[in-house]
Amino acid sequence: MSAAETMSPDQLARACADAMWSDDRATQRLGMQIDNVAAGTATLSMTITADMANGHGMCHGGYIFTLADSAFAFACNTYNQRTVAQHCTVTFIASAFEGDRLTAMAREVSRRGRGGIYDITVMNQKGETLAEFRGHSRTIKGTHLPEES
Repeated sequence: MSAAETMSPDQLARACADAMWSDDRATQRLGMQIDNVAAGTATLSMTITADMANGHGMCHGGYIFTLADSAFAFACNTYNQRTVAQHCTVTFIASAFEGDRLTAMAREVSRRGRGGIYDITVMNQKGETLAEFRGHSRTIKGTHLPEES
C-alpha cells in the first residue's frame, strides 16, 4: 500500500498541494499563498502590488483570473491525479486596487470520470465579491505522489 493510500482525503489534498507548490513558480512569484486546501477545495490569497495595475489604475483582470485559476488548480489536484484546465470562464464584478488583499475560494461542483467542474469566488479584504470563475478540469496521466510504497 502506498503512503497516499493511507492518508485521509484532506491529508492527501495537502500532500498534493505541497508537491505542486514546490514547482509552481508563477504562483509563488506573484506572492500568492495557500490559505487552505482540502479534498475538492482550495483557498489562495495575494496582495495587489503597483506592478499589477492597468492603464485605468486598477488591478489588471489577468491577475484576478490568475489567482482564481491557481485556486482552481489546487482544488482539482487534491486527489493525487494530475489535472489540468480544459475550459475556464470569468465574470468580473468589481475592481481591485493596489494594496487590496484578494482571496480566491474554490469548491468542487462535480467530479466524474476524467472531468470536473469547480466554482471560484474572488473577494477583497472587505468580503466584496470581485469575480466569479468557473473551471472545467480534465485529468491527465501521472500522479503528484508516488503510487508505490
